[in-house]
Amino acid sequence: MPSQNIIHKQDKEQFIKLFKQDCIDRFDDRLAVLEVFLGSEHHVTVPELGTLVRDKGHDLDDAFIRETLELMCRYGFALANRFDNGKVRYEHRHLGHHHDHLICTKCKKIIEFEDPAMEQRQMQIANQYGFHMLQHKMELYGICSECLARRDPVMTLDAARSGEKLRAVGFGGGARARLRLLTMGLRVNDTLEVITNIHGGQVVIAVGNNRLVLGQGLAQKIRVAPIADACEAAVSGKKMPGGRS
Repeated sequence: MPSQNIIHKQDKEQFIKLFKQDCIDRFDDRLAVLEVFLGSEHHVTVPELGTLVRDKGHDLDDAFIRETLELMCRYGFALANRFDNGKVRYEHRHLGHHHDHLICTKCKKIIEFEDPAMEQRQMQIANQYGFHMLQHKMELYGICSECLARRDPVMTLDAARSGEKLRAVGFGGGARARLRLLTMGLRVNDTLEVITNIHGGQVVIAVGNNRLVLGQGLAQKIRVAPIADACEAAVSGKKMPGGRS
């Protein structure tokens, strides 16, 4: 693949040609937005790019920045993504080049990756079903290595992320809370999956084929550990806090 400088130079030349050809208004201002956008090497929101543009001395408001980004998407210079139903983030679109994304659900870091073998396998699957694939994207959600390193090996359920698979290692809150959890069908050493965890609201989990809906207060009384940590503790005979060895 050509160097970033060569790609950006080509994109700028094509931008000038196409925008002038179609008589797009405020051309110089839109070119300034493109130049700042190409100089940003991460996924940006409209306000973020607007700040970068104004830091470069261009007095342009966010409405104009958004309109220009939408034009850049239409002409193939940018891509708009909405990761995990969050804010719209824009990234460079380099022709003939495709990558996928790893998204940390904790710190929101976005990591781009390429895997030619995966791309080939996707084409094979499409062909297997007689399917003519036009486009695709892959987004893998999880927790990045930096966030994992900072996370306690045992936490309360209310701190878990949607999609995590965990093991219950202990209950707090006294006999009444424990009885309520047992009645609902949750026991120490059960494996559970967090379906949704709305901050300040309900936590929905799956235990086997059963769905349980918990308030934040009750979720705070359930101590859990990621499956890998719980399994390592079981193999080593190490006692997990609040649970059994």
